[in-house]
Amino acid sequence: MSDKHPNERVRSLVEPALADKGYDVVDVERQGPVLRVTVDRAGGVDLDAVTEATRLVNEVLDRHDLMGDTTSLEVSSPGLERPLRTPEHFKRFVGTEVAVKAKAGTEGERRISGILEAADEDGVVVAGRRLAYVDIERARTVFVWPARPKAQSAKKARAKKKKIGRAS
Repeated sequence: MSDKHPNERVRSLVEPALADKGYDVVDVERQGPVLRVTVDRAGGVDLDAVTEATRLVNEVLDRHDLMGDTTSLEVSSPGLERPLRTPEHFKRFVGTEVAVKAKAGTEGERRISGILEAADEDGVVVAGRRLAYVDIERARTVFVWPARPKAQSAKKARAKKKKIGRAS
């Protein structure tokens, strides 16, 4: 019997098969009977990619008899707001907006939002605050909607049109 956490065992088994096809394993988690594997790749993940990744993961899990009769497999992309779990995840998203929840008992505010300024093998700097990975309960990227141009009122649009018409 392996002394690895079950999620880490699944990750270590599916990662090579997925990497051979250009996929990165973002996360592996089990919630009750659902085994959720989150994958990404350069250029993003579309429906065809999810289908291929699901087939690959299924083959590996069946080969190692890890699914069982009551387990459901979900393979998906990380979406717009991605979980950050490993130093590599954090390093990849330096310079972006993140939300971090520190573990209970960590000095300072538990919820920190801001720019991920730095990430190394020991921890991160978010909005000027240094946190060790062992002090992070959960972290994710935050999608920032681009600013929309301010809509012009109908009255201003008509006035602009009249002004342009007179100049001709």
